Amino acid sequence: MLAETGNPGEVAAWQWWATGAGVLGVFGALLGVSYGTRTGIIARATTKEAIRQPLFALMLFIGVLLIVVNTFLPFFSFGQDVKMLKDCGLATILITGLLLAVWTASTSIASEIEGKTAMTLLSKPITRPQFVLGKYIGILQGVIFLLAPLIIVMCLAIFYKVGYDAKESGKEVPAALEAGTMLPNLERSAEVLQILPGFALIFLEIAVLAAVSTAISTRMPMVVNMVSTFAIFVVGHLTTKLVESGVLQIEIVYFMAQLIATVLPNLDYYNVSAAVATGATIPPVYLLAMLGYTVAYGTAAILLSFILFEDRDLA
Repeated sequence: MLAETGNPGEVAAWQWWATGAGVLGVFGALLGVSYGTRTGIIARATTKEAIRQPLFALMLFIGVLLIVVNTFLPFFSFGQDVKMLKDCGLATILITGLLLAVWTASTSIASEIEGKTAMTLLSKPITRPQFVLGKYIGILQGVIFLLAPLIIVMCLAIFYKVGYDAKESGKEVPAALEAGTMLPNLERSAEVLQILPGFALIFLEIAVLAAVSTAISTRMPMVVNMVSTFAIFVVGHLTTKLVESGVLQIEIVYFMAQLIATVLPNLDYYNVSAAVATGATIPPVYLLAMLGYTVAYGTAAILLSFILFEDRDLA
C-alpha cells in the first residue's frame, strides 16, 4: 500500500523533518490537553495508572529482550538480516504497545465502571465526555512512554546490525573502520532514517485501535473488550483482501466485504512490511494522509464512545 520513492536518500531529510514535526505536534497536543484543561486531570491519572501497572514493565522487558535477541539471531536470509530485524522489531513494538493500550482501556474504564469508581469521579465537576476523552488521551500517553525506549533500542540495534553484518559478510573494511569506527556512519544512519516513519505509523495504528477499545470499554467488560479489539485488529489487516476476493464471488459476499471494509478501520494502510522489504522510503505525504485518516476514524470512535457512555447506568 505504500508508495515507493526511488532512492531513499533523496527524501531522507524531508522524511526526518516531517516525522519530527509530527512527533512534536502530537506531544504538544497531548501536553496541552493534559495540563491546560480539566480533561487533563483524568488523562494524567490514567497515564500514571498505565505506567505503574505490572504489564507496563513486562511489555517493556519483553520488547527490549526480543529486539536484542533478534539483533544477534541469524535469520539465514541471504544478506537480508537487517530487513528481517526491522520487520520483527516493528511487529514487536506494535504488539507490545497494542497490548498495553487495550489492557489500560479495559482496566481504567470497564473496571472503574463495574467497581463504581467512575461514579465517584463523575460526582465532581467532570462531564462524561471529559471522562472518556481523558481516559483515551491518558492511554495514548502511556503508550508513548512504552514506545519511546523501545524505539531507541530498535534504532541502536539497527545501527549496530548494519556494521555487524558488513563485518560478517567479509565486505571491504574502510580505513575509518580499522581505526576503531564500527562502520561508515552514513550507511547506518540511512538504515535508521528509513525505518523512522514506520514508528509513526505504528503509533497511529495503536491510536485507532485504542479509540475502538475505549468505545467498547464503555459498555463491555475486560474480556469482551480484549477479544473484540484483537478480532478487529486481525480483520482490519485483511479488509483489502476481503474486498478483492469478494469481487469474484456472489453479490452478497461482495456487499458484506465492502461493509466490513467501511465500518472497520483498514489497518493494512499502516503496514510497512512492503517498504521494509524493498528498502523504499515512506514519503511524508503518506504520513500526512495516514494522520488525517487516524484523526477521522479516531474521532468517530470517540464520538461513538460518548454516545454509548452517555446513558450508561453507573449506580
